[in-house]
Amino acid sequence: MKHKQCCPGSSIQQFSKNESASNDEGGKRDSMLRQWPVQLHLVSPEAPYFQNADLLLSADCVSYAVGDFHKDHLKNKSLAIACPKLDTDQEEYVEKLALLIDEAKINTLTIMIMQVPCCRGLLNIALQAINQAKRKIPVKSIVVSLQGEILQEEWVS
Repeated sequence: MKHKQCCPGSSIQQFSKNESASNDEGGKRDSMLRQWPVQLHLVSPEAPYFQNADLLLSADCVSYAVGDFHKDHLKNKSLAIACPKLDTDQEEYVEKLALLIDEAKINTLTIMIMQVPCCRGLLNIALQAINQAKRKIPVKSIVVSLQGEILQEEWVS
């Protein structure tokens, strides 16, 4: 059997962050990204940065709309991104999220989506995973306007 070659850009990487290095007084802001990869198809529930972590599952467009996405939403969280309209094999997303809940034992799951109807699919995927998982964790939904404003923020589970 031929071994499937993996893209070097998909290899698991964890970044250490100096929390005091963030410049909130203007100028350049440091990235709050803690790991690579971030695309939900590529992440591994076995990666160390998901163990007992707070997970932010973000629709692809959110970080472009929300000006302070890193500072206000990504800080101290592990990240996975997905697009419920364009991504294929979304059944894998449900399974992977359930594994993150049960095996990586994530503490919380926050889903950030845009206000457009297709983005609701990402919340539905997450809720399916919650129902499939053995463990129960708190789940927050955040809906973002096309101009980057938080329209709704609520605990859904």
